[in-house]
Amino acid sequence: MKMTLSEIAQAIGAVIPEQQATKYQTTIVTSIAIDSRKAQTNSLFAPLKDQRDGHDFVENAKAAGAVATFWQTGHPNQPSDIIVIEVDDVLTAMQCLAKYYLMKVNPKVVAITGSNGKTTTKDMTAAILATQHNVTKTIANFNNEIGVPLTILAMETNTEVLVVEMGMDRPGQLTFLSNLVEPDVAVITMIGEAHIEFFGTRDKIADAKMEITSGLKEDGLLIINGDEPLLTTRAKKFEPRTFGLTQTNYLYPEKVALTQDHSEFKVNRWPDVTFTVPLLGEFNVMNALAALLVGRHYHVHPEKMAQALANFQPTENRTQWLKGDAGEMILSDVYNANPTATKEVLRSFVKVPATGRHIVVLGDMLELGEQAPKLHAELADEIMPQQVQEVYLYGNLMAALQARLVKVYPAAQLHYYPQDQQSALIADLKDNVHFGDTVLLKASNGMKLNQVLAALR
Repeated sequence: MKMTLSEIAQAIGAVIPEQQATKYQTTIVTSIAIDSRKAQTNSLFAPLKDQRDGHDFVENAKAAGAVATFWQTGHPNQPSDIIVIEVDDVLTAMQCLAKYYLMKVNPKVVAITGSNGKTTTKDMTAAILATQHNVTKTIANFNNEIGVPLTILAMETNTEVLVVEMGMDRPGQLTFLSNLVEPDVAVITMIGEAHIEFFGTRDKIADAKMEITSGLKEDGLLIINGDEPLLTTRAKKFEPRTFGLTQTNYLYPEKVALTQDHSEFKVNRWPDVTFTVPLLGEFNVMNALAALLVGRHYHVHPEKMAQALANFQPTENRTQWLKGDAGEMILSDVYNANPTATKEVLRSFVKVPATGRHIVVLGDMLELGEQAPKLHAELADEIMPQQVQEVYLYGNLMAALQARLVKVYPAAQLHYYPQDQQSALIADLKDNVHFGDTVLLKASNGMKLNQVLAALR
């Protein structure tokens, strides 16, 4: 990003004060910051209002190097020692600036959403495309109305492809984001139960995910999970490219081999090429298939795609294998959880060889609404004493799963902790986990199982 304040003001329709016209023309902005602590030399500060009012931190941003700030019209105590761009709404101004900058750089845009797998698919897709293009991808999981504009504004001017992740927790959100970026390629990884509290049914979640097509260019490509009827029925008019495990899909895997630290497979389109991803599970093979379809669309050679997948770096806290303090192996998946994702991880986890025990630590899956107790209890179908020797359940909602598992597990192998007893959970795990054990940690981010992970390491 490199723009004068004059260009920024014109892009968002802000008034340039006559007495400051020269400053606007000569002052150059090279980045944007919404956190005063992350402001840099020549940055523009965007004081958003959330739990705290960003306007209160303009002086901090200036001290860190900011040369200008947005300022909501009418907000009191406007500063006089930094250039101010008055706007009706700071977030809207940032979004408008992002739209302008996107049009100016004019990269191809790949937009990715889904109930599970969107961040991993984003990382895989970016790795594949980076073999022959200058690529910018979503920072961490900056995938909402704030994060997507920040990702756009962080692009280098030589970006050829923007790979942008899009999240949603309410109807209309993906419509806005899709219209903001106007994707050339849109990808929907899957439909699960994430945020079902706000939507009520998987059908309505599917409707919301299809909003990603709102801004899809007229000649754009839609890529979907072809094993999901909720998507295939809704996407017919787009003539999508499909991926999945069944042979009815355009791209499907053959000869899948899963190990503790990677998944290996071939695909029908390039039967002589072996693909490997450094992640556990069939669900990550699915994520790779989606990324491969994007790579194929942009004419990346299969051998280059295979090399990119083998070496890509997944975003932290997504099915990572780590070593614990006692010498145990820990499969950490503590960033997000919903029933579909948790069942998939459990199915893969129990197949991993271990010299000791398989131990599962599950925390509450959030945002499931009235269906939460039932959906937690149904995880019992994937947890059996023959495969999982110890079960630790953490959180108030996990009581429903505990009530199911108590019928098949001896008391000494089934442990339950309400949400206010994380310290007891940590203490018991540290006492009970030994060298050779294999441990799964899985929960929604709000359960803070990352603290349990840190204690075990």
